Amino acid sequence: MPRFVLAIDAGTTGVTALIVDETGAVTSSGYLEFDQHFPGDGWVEHDLGDIWAATLSAAGAALETHEATGGRRADIAALGIANQRETVCFWDRETLGAARRAIVWQDRRTASMCEEWREAGREPRIVALTGLRLDPYFSGTKIAWVREHDPSTWAQVESGRVAIGTVDSYLIARMTRGLFHITDASNASRTLLYDLGTGQWSPELCDLFGVPLEALPEIVASYGIVARTDPTTFLSLNVPISGIAGDQQAALVGQAGTSKGSAKCTYGTGSFLLVHTGGEAITSGNGLLTTVALQHPDGERDFALEGAVFITGAAVQWLRDGLGIITTAAEIEVLAACVPDSAGVIFVPALTGLGAPDWDPNARGLIIGITRATTAAHLARATLEAIAHQVADLVTLMSEEGGVHLPSLAVDGGAASNDLLCQMQADVLGVPVDRSEQLQTTGLGAALLAGVGIGMWPSLHELAGIRKSSGVFHPGAHHTLDRQSWRTAVNLCRGWASAR
Repeated sequence: MPRFVLAIDAGTTGVTALIVDETGAVTSSGYLEFDQHFPGDGWVEHDLGDIWAATLSAAGAALETHEATGGRRADIAALGIANQRETVCFWDRETLGAARRAIVWQDRRTASMCEEWREAGREPRIVALTGLRLDPYFSGTKIAWVREHDPSTWAQVESGRVAIGTVDSYLIARMTRGLFHITDASNASRTLLYDLGTGQWSPELCDLFGVPLEALPEIVASYGIVARTDPTTFLSLNVPISGIAGDQQAALVGQAGTSKGSAKCTYGTGSFLLVHTGGEAITSGNGLLTTVALQHPDGERDFALEGAVFITGAAVQWLRDGLGIITTAAEIEVLAACVPDSAGVIFVPALTGLGAPDWDPNARGLIIGITRATTAAHLARATLEAIAHQVADLVTLMSEEGGVHLPSLAVDGGAASNDLLCQMQADVLGVPVDRSEQLQTTGLGAALLAGVGIGMWPSLHELAGIRKSSGVFHPGAHHTLDRQSWRTAVNLCRGWASAR
């Protein structure tokens, strides 16, 4: 009897569900967007009920297609989960309802808190323990903000009624009828509460951020059976949960990046470049992050260096939803191709601050170089150029600071379907850009982890033959991007929120 894996990719703007067969092929899928909430300047929140509803809808759609093509729900042998990482969720352990909206990884409300703690000299110790920076991006400062500003929720946290976790933890609680409160090491390593040395929650960091250890999930391996779904709450499925990873680490697995030196860049809401460093946690001196790539069932861990850009695909979404100059994200390629270049227009999409290499939560978006001749096509072109520039900044940082020189770049994510963007990226980097045939490598990676977790594939190294390319874009003189002007524009937008 054939076996399949159901994978849930709970992203920042929507939930994707994939059903994957024993060859690693995606046989059916479902997707549903959910609302974004912006209650203040730089604030971003999600309704956990919307995320759960989108999960049920997307997974239900994938299962319906599976059944319509001759499959059965009994064929689903395991479940894998990938998720937006640093977003913080609070839910009632008994009712599983949300105690408050989730605070999203893009949220910048703790910028002043981070600056105060930095001035107080706390950052070096935090970096030494976590491999991360003291930045609003990460979960710990968001939890501290709730402790200080939401006394009603925090009282329930302290009483033990309300649990704290990332999106994977919340979904697992819902899928198991509240029987499991767990997360994997790749997600835990993004919270500012995880000790890279011990592989456990750090009592020192939990004390620093004021987080009760007992409110946090148990840290488990990234693959292997760690929980089981309850059929009464999750689509009549009674299957093991055997794969969990943060979205970027899952995408690395989906690109067969399971050995030292492998690398990938995912173009999603943001762009994230990960390089596998094996069993060694390499510490960055400036803009790169040290993170857990995954934890094996025996407790051994693999690590990665990461460069993070907060807004790339979300900039295209802003052109669609905020400005209305396109009606679908796919239209940007056609519009941008109407002009040979951006005619000097530069768009720095620092809509929620800047990630690597600048790490400025007070930066804000900037469009410069506009003239009477500027058109929507020039702005569309400048948006694609901005994505390519930001990824080039990460590759430069990897080379200069991490000593990592990429002979080529494996890419995935929704925006990677854009041929014009991929060619721009190859031209500005000067190396080939190899696009995965399966752009949804985040969900694929979660499925592959879950499959290895139940023995569908004998080991992670067996996954190398599953990855297929949809094309390689070779560098040339197709597009010339002005790197110096780009960096000048980035510097102009820095500190804007704090300067007003």
